[in-house]
Amino acid sequence: MRLFTERGMDGATIRDIAKEAGVSGGLVRHHFGSKDDLRAACDSYALDQIMRIKEQAVLGGQLANPSFMSATQPTVLLLYRYLARSLVDGSPAAAAMFDEMVELCEAWLDRHHPGQVEDPRGYSAVLVAMQSGLLMMHSQLSRSLGADIFTAEGHLRLAGAMIEFYAQPLLTPELAEQARAAIQQLQARQPATKGQPDDEASPMTGPAR
Repeated sequence: MRLFTERGMDGATIRDIAKEAGVSGGLVRHHFGSKDDLRAACDSYALDQIMRIKEQAVLGGQLANPSFMSATQPTVLLLYRYLARSLVDGSPAAAAMFDEMVELCEAWLDRHHPGQVEDPRGYSAVLVAMQSGLLMMHSQLSRSLGADIFTAEGHLRLAGAMIEFYAQPLLTPELAEQARAAIQQLQARQPATKGQPDDEASPMTGPAR
């Protein structure tokens, strides 16, 4: 995972990975197959570890335990670095990883917040995009915060800002209801073909040329 993070999926070779692990390249291929299969195993491991830590923190009541946060932070930072690199290479594997993250989020909502979200799929997709976007805009975000978000100092500041973001609703219930009503009205006016932009005009691009 470290070599994939440092060199990218194309830059890290099976030979380099085997050397770092102190084994032969043949042994790596025997256990994982191709480099693509090894990458898939790393992706799966990264997601499993992130979910395990989040479940311990939220469901296991460890958020208020400084020892837990201190012990898990190095692992979290390594996983964040890996995810930031893995999600941006434009490969089918990156797309599959994003889709799996959305599915995990949707399953979490179904288990722990059933019926609280009107569009669980949309909510999950936007949440995953927002959180992974923070990692992918690492340099810009770190510059604005004055500390690398992949260091302990920067990560703590990022975490504090995220807590404030989620704890303080930007819309009052009244405004949220008005916005939902407006969206429903717009949806009712959309063409019958789902997923196709209006040929006459788009609220984002203006009239069609």
